[in-house]
Amino acid sequence: MSDFNADIWSIYVAAATLLSIAACLILLWVTARSKITGAADNTTGHVWDEDLRESNNPMPRWWMWLFVISIVFSVLYLVAYPGLGKYEGELKWSTRAEYRAEMDKADKALAPLYAQFTGKKAEELAGDANAMAIGERLFMNNCAQCHGSDARGSKGFPNLADSDWLHGGSPEKIVETITQGRHGQMPPMAAAVGSADDLKNVANYVLSLSGAPHDSVRSQLGKSKFMACAACHGADGKGNTALGAPNLADDIWLHGWGEQAIISIVTSGKVSDMPAQSGKLTEAQIQVLGAYVWGLSNKPAVMKP
Repeated sequence: MSDFNADIWSIYVAAATLLSIAACLILLWVTARSKITGAADNTTGHVWDEDLRESNNPMPRWWMWLFVISIVFSVLYLVAYPGLGKYEGELKWSTRAEYRAEMDKADKALAPLYAQFTGKKAEELAGDANAMAIGERLFMNNCAQCHGSDARGSKGFPNLADSDWLHGGSPEKIVETITQGRHGQMPPMAAAVGSADDLKNVANYVLSLSGAPHDSVRSQLGKSKFMACAACHGADGKGNTALGAPNLADDIWLHGWGEQAIISIVTSGKVSDMPAQSGKLTEAQIQVLGAYVWGLSNKPAVMKP
């Protein structure tokens, strides 16, 4: 789709729009000047249902003027509003600006509601029933599409209700993740690991780290080859939260379990993105949402409202 961002497409759209308006004017002018020679009784010769005859009368003046007014309106509209390629229009109106204005208005109206949570730690907010009710709605509206309504995720989307965290599970880290988003990338490692047989050996060694069923002989052979992965996952395979490298020694599998799933990831690599929410949510909303997510795996005692 990036090909359609080139300037030539903006020119193409603008030209097509202006030519369409010009074509309407030409059509109107040609039609108004055209003279159809009819019969002596002022009919065109077209007959329907035996006796219904089409008269050869010119278009009504009011219809002609409505056509002209529509064309003039379209030209004025294109001058005032965006419609000619990248031209923004004299009023500089955009759906993005309209949306931002509405969101700013809503944030201003909600500011007093979030003011009661200002300065509170995540542990306090997670124990506040009112804050958690708001946090739940924020989660449903902004996070549940990927992580599920129960926050337990699915293949490729982390479970937020357990104690396994790629980037750390402290309240601060959760807020940082929500605010900035995360970009996870594991490069293809097949060339570094070796042959197809080596890939199977490494896959079985990775399975052995979590006590999963595996081929013990291949696992021993794959231990030395795993050193190509240790830079991120650690020599013991327990991961690195600073890099977002998963712990391979537990029984949690984000992108699929088993020898073939591991071989596929090692061979092709994996890229995943969590979009930053700082452009959608206010700082106060992110604090409440972060406390809600933290509370999912820490289960604090919740005070009644």
